Amino acid sequence: MDNDLDFRGALGRTWRESTPWWPEPVRPPAGAPNIVVIVLDDVGFADLGCYGSEIATPAMDRLAAGGLRYNNFHVTAMCSPTRACLLTGRNAHAVGMGIIAEWSTGFPGYRGRITPRAATLPEILREHAYATLGVGKWHLTPLAEATAAGPFGDWPLARGFDRWYGFHGALTDQWNPELFEDQHAIDVPREGYHLSQDLVDRAIAFVRDQQSVAPERPFFLYVAFGACHWPHHAPQPYLEKYRGRYDEGWDAVREARLARQKTFGIVPPSTELAPRNPGVAAWAALSADERRVFARLQEAYAAFLEHTDVQIGRLLASLGSIGRLDDTLVVLLSDNGASPEGGATGALNERKHLAYEPDTVAEALAGMDLIGTEHAFNHYPTGWAQVSNTPLKWYKKDAHGGGIRAPLVVQWPARLRDRERVRTQYHHVIDIVPTVLEVAGIEAPAVFRGVPQLPIHGVSLAYTFDGAEVPARKVTQHYEILGDRALWHRGWKAVARHDKGADFERDRWELYHTDEDFAECHDLADQHPERLRELVDRWWAEAGAHQVLPLDDREYERVADAVRARARARYVYYPGMARIDRLSAPEITDRSWSVAADVEIPEDGAEGVILAAGTRFAGYVLYVRDGRFVWEYAYSPTVRHVIRSEARVPTGRVELRWEFTRTGSRRGRGALFVDGKLAGTTEIPKTWPIHGTTGGVHCGRDGGAPVSEAYTPPFTFTGTIHRLVVELARDGEGASSGSPEGRAGAARHALEED
Repeated sequence: MDNDLDFRGALGRTWRESTPWWPEPVRPPAGAPNIVVIVLDDVGFADLGCYGSEIATPAMDRLAAGGLRYNNFHVTAMCSPTRACLLTGRNAHAVGMGIIAEWSTGFPGYRGRITPRAATLPEILREHAYATLGVGKWHLTPLAEATAAGPFGDWPLARGFDRWYGFHGALTDQWNPELFEDQHAIDVPREGYHLSQDLVDRAIAFVRDQQSVAPERPFFLYVAFGACHWPHHAPQPYLEKYRGRYDEGWDAVREARLARQKTFGIVPPSTELAPRNPGVAAWAALSADERRVFARLQEAYAAFLEHTDVQIGRLLASLGSIGRLDDTLVVLLSDNGASPEGGATGALNERKHLAYEPDTVAEALAGMDLIGTEHAFNHYPTGWAQVSNTPLKWYKKDAHGGGIRAPLVVQWPARLRDRERVRTQYHHVIDIVPTVLEVAGIEAPAVFRGVPQLPIHGVSLAYTFDGAEVPARKVTQHYEILGDRALWHRGWKAVARHDKGADFERDRWELYHTDEDFAECHDLADQHPERLRELVDRWWAEAGAHQVLPLDDREYERVADAVRARARARYVYYPGMARIDRLSAPEITDRSWSVAADVEIPEDGAEGVILAAGTRFAGYVLYVRDGRFVWEYAYSPTVRHVIRSEARVPTGRVELRWEFTRTGSRRGRGALFVDGKLAGTTEIPKTWPIHGTTGGVHCGRDGGAPVSEAYTPPFTFTGTIHRLVVELARDGEGASSGSPEGRAGAARHALEED
């Protein structure tokens, strides 16, 4: 029996009578360039210096000076859909990623994972001898599958990457991220750590490792920063640099950005500034205290972006130092417009804000010096988000320009003859894959690993490299996000902004001639009803063809039933287990629950964390210190509940137990027991209406940002934990089965937004 069906030699009884044969190695197409794709997160159209910003971004500005900027480039208005488009060249709903990965609804366009019928760019390139390397944010795997048990079919290594280092989900703490390497969770280095710097360190190492061994193979490097998604974290020198820079307020900064955009040719000279979005106050109408806090929050965002730019500069310098920059196509973009999730007042602790408890101005003033540090989870107000999107209206999660028009910078020193120019052709993120395939000399496969493939929906923009005045080859592009809808067709755009819970049939469609009205300031629906009707009809046709339907305006509630279905009544943990993240953690919200730890204390005593879930911003921890058994619940960094046993924990085999008894909605009584004896109680008047487990669950140690300030992580338990059992009662309405606010809140915090 011949088990090697491809063998083309001859087999005899001995090697002397046989003819060996080796398959030809796969070689890359002649002249195929290296590809580097850099993705920024929640960075608005106007945030880069080369797009009119006052924020210092010299590395990205140099990239633009040596290449091309696009002012008519568009994305999907949310993270996962944009990344699915970017990596497949198909429309997001068509590949099953019409919304973020966690919000799967069981409909074809909203599966929360990319269909095998859409091979990703790294999958295709790897088949043509490219090395495929990825660092940073993935957010294309359901969070419930981001565990040590997998399944791993939608992780980066299963979708085409040789190496990956980064994080799952929408966001992470930049000082204490929930990190993964390849297919396992890892801890964070402590001293002087910042995620953006670490990601670039890894990217540089990946490229150098590959080029040292196989320099004849081109590489595809995907660098997806967590920046500048909230929390806005930056090292202190960067924070100090921007002190006072935004005291003039968002109205003045927005006007200055538009002026620079006109000077740079980023927008036409006739471009108007869209009015302030509803809910954004005039800067002059704010109190002095509000202006102080809001300016400081923007300072942190600017510092975060400049720090990111420095890391991009290091990456490009490294490519230059090994002689690989000239033959590398670099593509830099943002995944969507600037984020409105900070609300009108911003937040020091965005998780608290998302729990419907925004900080008061007095609270914000008291914590101003923490903004941007590891002791804050800060986000700016919507007034600054609109500045980021200058001159456009609305934000991320909207189908207007502020949500979908994004910066795009392309550089390729060996190929681009036109430098420091602006391209105006209409394009979309689905156009990146066909562009890369064209310049690499690779055809998109009709069948990939036995699976028939969807056609590539994008149109290569390579024709724009030498053609400033060439008409756009793209004709039509549809959009849908959380019920908002839009369609662009030959210079005209129809868009409907949907209010959550409203009747879709009553939504008002607006009409803009975007070739003449860059910022969508003049609604022409009443003047051109027939054109509007034509575009709306086209939208419905596109929606039907690309799995957009059914329309769904739910946000966090989408995940509620899925969370409930995965929940268990009993969890058994063991020390040394990998970090358990977010949606795989016990759902303790608004119900009775308990933790029982079977431990062994040596004769000389023990200390350390027994169970930790969450971080200092929201979480709980059981630990032993100074011989006492302690439970601490962090409602916020400043609101905490602590029980400490009066008696010392005995030596030998001991059961340490915590019980929470729900006595009403979001309140209850906590009790500690040592070998069945009551060791302390406390009333807890208010618990989180939402999951507080960002940062993960750790047994026997606290491997992330600490829940308590009473110890320094990891504070590993020095005794023996035989096993630990978490049990959830069913006597209370959990957040995934209770009120609409509870359902939305549970999902909102478990997923930490997009």
